[in-house]
Amino acid sequence: AFALPEQRRWYTPPAPMIPAMSMARRLRRHWALAAVCAVFLIAGALALGNYDRGTHGGAPQRAIGHAALDYLAGDGERAFDQLHLFVDRYYGAAFEAPLVLLERALGPDNPWEHERVRHIPMHLFFLFGGVCCYLLVLRLFGSRPLALLAMVLFLLHPRIYAHSFFNSKDIPFLVTFMIALYLIHRAFRRETLGAFILCGVVVGLLVNLRVMGVVLFAAVLVLRALDLAFAGEGGRSWRATAGTAGAFALAAILTYYASLPVLWTNPPGRFAELIEALGSHPYAPTDLFRGEWRSHGPSLDYVPVWVAITTPPATLLLAAMGVVALAWRGIRRPRDLLRNGPLRFGLLLAIIPVAVTVAVVVLENNIFDTWRHLFFLYAPLLLLAVFGLHALVRARRGRWMRAGAYTLAGAAVAVAVASMVRIHPHETLYFTFLTDRTTPGRLASTWGYWPGYPARAAFADIAGDYPSGPLYVSSPLGSAHFPAEDRERFVHTRAFRSGERNFLETRHDQWCPALPGTRERRRYTLLLHCMVDPVAYLGGYRREALATEPLARSRFDAYRVDDVMVYVRDGCSATDMDMHFFLRVYPVALGQLPELPEFPGYREAYGFEQRDFAFAEYGASIDGNCVAVRRLPDYSIARIATGQFTPAWAGAARRAVAGATPRARSRFDVWLDEDERTLTYIRGECTAEDIATRFRLHVYPVDEDDIFDSWARAEHGFDNRNFDFDHHGARTDDGGCVAVVLLPPYPIAHIHTGQFVTGEGSRWDARFAFSLPKVDPSALAREPLARAVFDVWRDGDALVYVKDGCTEEEAEARFLLHLYPVDEADLPAARREYGFDNLDFHLRERGAQTGGRCVAVVPLPDYPIASVRTGQYDATGELWAAQFALPD
Repeated sequence: AFALPEQRRWYTPPAPMIPAMSMARRLRRHWALAAVCAVFLIAGALALGNYDRGTHGGAPQRAIGHAALDYLAGDGERAFDQLHLFVDRYYGAAFEAPLVLLERALGPDNPWEHERVRHIPMHLFFLFGGVCCYLLVLRLFGSRPLALLAMVLFLLHPRIYAHSFFNSKDIPFLVTFMIALYLIHRAFRRETLGAFILCGVVVGLLVNLRVMGVVLFAAVLVLRALDLAFAGEGGRSWRATAGTAGAFALAAILTYYASLPVLWTNPPGRFAELIEALGSHPYAPTDLFRGEWRSHGPSLDYVPVWVAITTPPATLLLAAMGVVALAWRGIRRPRDLLRNGPLRFGLLLAIIPVAVTVAVVVLENNIFDTWRHLFFLYAPLLLLAVFGLHALVRARRGRWMRAGAYTLAGAAVAVAVASMVRIHPHETLYFTFLTDRTTPGRLASTWGYWPGYPARAAFADIAGDYPSGPLYVSSPLGSAHFPAEDRERFVHTRAFRSGERNFLETRHDQWCPALPGTRERRRYTLLLHCMVDPVAYLGGYRREALATEPLARSRFDAYRVDDVMVYVRDGCSATDMDMHFFLRVYPVALGQLPELPEFPGYREAYGFEQRDFAFAEYGASIDGNCVAVRRLPDYSIARIATGQFTPAWAGAARRAVAGATPRARSRFDVWLDEDERTLTYIRGECTAEDIATRFRLHVYPVDEDDIFDSWARAEHGFDNRNFDFDHHGARTDDGGCVAVVLLPPYPIAHIHTGQFVTGEGSRWDARFAFSLPKVDPSALAREPLARAVFDVWRDGDALVYVKDGCTEEEAEARFLLHLYPVDEADLPAARREYGFDNLDFHLRERGAQTGGRCVAVVPLPDYPIASVRTGQYDATGELWAAQFALPD
């Protein structure tokens, strides 16, 4: 039905060269394309301010670009480690790096400006993908109306359109996938070396964005292999076919290598790590699917169901017709499936979604958050829909089939536009009639992924609902520029400072009658636009609480009303509203505690459920008093530990470590308590920068298997416990700062802590051994391996450094420790180019200074070691060094 004249031969010869046309002539010829582009540009400009940061375009994504750019700029060992230890190091920076360069060039001073800078090029790139869709369909079928319709349908997927403003992970991959499909078809039509090289470059960039792009790399090579079977027909030689295949593969591989700096140090080893990481995405799937929380890889129906309930039905119906048309054509002319033509290209489009879906299930890839990781499958699905539409238009029945085809296509566009206008700017919440949309509660309890809510639109809606007086909404809204008159009406709007970036974040109560207040569902109250005035709600609990005796009297009196904790304070200040509460619930039976998917073994390790919260999230000021409500779990409770991070609490924490020696001295001094379960951070004169800057806390266990397997912690050998001061600390009355952090319960080897700003590096760092080093006295009775400022012994599988009468300067100087192996293949991949393993350390990381004696114990790796070079150095250079062979 969709055969073109040149398809009557086995081989489609190269397309004839088209004479160059002037830009004016091109515009006249493609005036409809220009008009559609203008409409979408205007619509995008109007909608730009209605989308907030979302969950896929913020600091984690920018960090990918920062890491690559800092490494390329030669920013020393810190940049090397930042790139090679980065959890997302195998996500290429081909798209993120240009965005970060643009941010740095424009120099915006707050995160919302960063996001606005990113939104514009992201959406323009998405529109460019629509243009490539137009060009591909035009080359396939030679019909401008069909090409325009394909472009419009590509751009009007409600969820994907909304994601195009903030999702710099999945949308660039989708667009690049569409560009690659266009260039693949173009290369096979032209059969020129340059066309295949250009195709290889784009496919290499596609794999850079996400390794799943290898599906097109493999597809091109398979198609070239089929062409080799017919070499010699139609004037095509075996050598030319093989040459273009080799040029494509070489261009793709070189582009991928050049655009992924993490491969440069050790390409074979790093690529092996990359392949190993493909099936072990660091973020565990925890979304709702059909009313059940998933904690494992996707089932076979996961992707098809999500596609079905979030894609306009008319598009899916047309795609199904396209598959039927292709199958019918293949049955009638099976040999056409092997030749270079639209039928073979259509077969490729039909195979890709099936093959990818089966692959992610078989390989147990952690596909989660709906099908956003597989948004690129919309490109082949849409093109299959065009195949179906073309088959209907070209059907022999003529007028009625064409009328039905155009009606269906028009309905697809009209329904998509109507749905997007009706729910704008909430297109990320688009569901089709295949789901139960009767109430927000039913959606929220069945389908569990809701990306960031557009804050600007939310504030406009709330301001319209409540034209006067203070405003209360549910859950954090994120950051945006809001009109000053409305901003003042939001009672709990607070100014935060993150590094040097100022932004606004609004927090309020999160209660919504339609939804339970559980941890998993709390976020839906805002996302589903379900808002209530909390004054009446909280006021009711306050009245019930005051009619009973409090469980505890303090700065806030604590009451229990049914299954809710109620906190009441007479007289409410800005300090009270800015504080955080800690709430630990101990069950009667340990087995009653929920097992958190992201923290396996949590309940056995701690024995309580932690429900810490901020007043601004769960409270409000009522008649000048502070009231906060936090729902308790539904199991039997033995006891509760609760309180606030107040100046009095901070002062008590500081007195608790008085007289002890800190384990690390830096901008904050760090203490380890007697039972080795908490760290206390203290700074005497605390600044606003100290409070706003995020803390780093990396806990290295004695046994890496003890690490809770979440967020790629086990991958790097440490437990990432980074935290914010406002959740774990408070100011003291004399202007100091104190923070206290609970440590994990397993045996700990050493700790790396400090403060940092994402993309800017560390403000300060400290490392220290968790326990004081223990040395076998008999080992020190032998002759040392080296005598220098520090004498060096071997004690089993460790080196021991000892210095009696150790000075502060000697204790502060950093140690160098370079191990030269018998076989360099035993070295970690990142160190093989140097020929030695760098285990440089600091005394506070591996040892202690007690009684004037410095002792450090450094475990040795388990591979055979030929020699050791060690010593100490500072900013001026090497202080002392010794080199010796390491005996068995």
